Amino acid sequence: MTPARPPPRRAPSVPPVPAGRWLRTALLLGGAPAAALLVLLAGGWLAPGPGLAALAATLLAAAALARLLLRDLARLAAALREAAAEEAEDGAPAPPRPAGAAAPLLPAVRELAEGLARLARQMQERRAELAALRRADVAIVEALPDPLLVLGGAGPLAPLRANAAARALFGASPQGASGDVAALLRHPVLAEAVHRAAATGQAQAADLTLPVPVARELAATAIPLDPPLADGGRLLVVLSDRTRERAVERMRADFVANASHELRTPLASLIGFIETLRGPAEDDAEARARFLAIMAEQAERMRRLIDDLLGLTRIELTEHTPPAGRADLAALARAEAEAMAPLFAARRVTLALDLAPEGTAVAEPADAEQLAQVVRNLLDNALRHGCAEGGAVRLAVAQAEAPRGASRPGGVLLSVADDGPGIPREHIPRLTERFYRVDRGRSRAAGGTGLGLAIVKHIVSRHRGQLLIESEEGRGATFRVWLPAAPAAPGAAAG
Repeated sequence: MTPARPPPRRAPSVPPVPAGRWLRTALLLGGAPAAALLVLLAGGWLAPGPGLAALAATLLAAAALARLLLRDLARLAAALREAAAEEAEDGAPAPPRPAGAAAPLLPAVRELAEGLARLARQMQERRAELAALRRADVAIVEALPDPLLVLGGAGPLAPLRANAAARALFGASPQGASGDVAALLRHPVLAEAVHRAAATGQAQAADLTLPVPVARELAATAIPLDPPLADGGRLLVVLSDRTRERAVERMRADFVANASHELRTPLASLIGFIETLRGPAEDDAEARARFLAIMAEQAERMRRLIDDLLGLTRIELTEHTPPAGRADLAALARAEAEAMAPLFAARRVTLALDLAPEGTAVAEPADAEQLAQVVRNLLDNALRHGCAEGGAVRLAVAQAEAPRGASRPGGVLLSVADDGPGIPREHIPRLTERFYRVDRGRSRAAGGTGLGLAIVKHIVSRHRGQLLIESEEGRGATFRVWLPAAPAAPGAAAG
């Protein structure tokens, strides 16, 4: 397939030469020789016949030369205007090509036109080199793994562009910046670093924390540019997301502290029972069976505790990164309810379902496995701590309007309600803390690890959702989870 040829350049239009300019130019060219001839005629040094003929020939030659000169200059000026117009359109100067190329130019004008053409070609080559360098610069910036912002402007520094990593982090457009970027630049710590970098001409570093939509910890470096970039960029802001590293550091310390505290009691029980079985109860079959059952229960409790701690750690490591899939919340809730039905039956607790039709309550973005864990933990919490034997739990999923401060107008709502003793008001704000228990003795007896609601909170936070807990003493408790819904398909409303 032959490449498409560029459209031929149209010949520039040459306006007619005004008569007044033509006469003035003819007088400038022929005035001096004509005046000399008149002086010779008046002094009698030249015969009248030949003198008048020479005067007429001089005036005619001056008029013809003036016409040719003005015509060529007008053609050259028109070519320059055409080249300037084409440069304004496509950014590359075109060599001037005088109109009427078939007509010869005067030698002096031809040399001038050729010089201008050479200059335009050199400018065009230089412009092409600069464009190639600019494209290479953009490609390098786009490929950088760390978010990068270019700031510039005649007045206060404003975001001009962002690379792919910054757009993924903040949702900025390729040519501009989103509200998240503007909020970032208004952060007092970063704003001060940018101001110092612009004032001193030296790079400045800053550490800052962004609390919304989820907590992020960033290391920022403001780098002044001298000279500025071609698009007016005068300062670079390079960001490094340290959220994961800082979370790993905190969780390592928290894991050691929490695990050592929570594992101390079951380990002490196991050690005590082992010593008893080795000593006084060595030959007591009934005591051995009873102690082994307790030891198995304590070992299972430690296993659940370690599993929950590791699961919570994994969730916290990815909490600042939203999921990428979608999940039918009603289908997940139905599957988890069926899986836990034997546990409810064993405690004679009734589980009532009020689920939206499948396909109508779809959360997006969503991690189906994590949302299933939310349902499982809330049901387990209601079963173990929410209601007594013979009570009732209600599981519901429905479409719902977004609560205040949500990122999308619509969503889906999961709720788990029980008819248990309820939760005192002063305990509700702390229910999602690690290992926080309203009644420690009753919670441990029920087999809970104290991490279920903390896991729910972090999963909901990763999904950009909201968790609401409502309860009154003696009237049960209700746990509601709102999640952003998948966008409606085009024409769904009409259908």
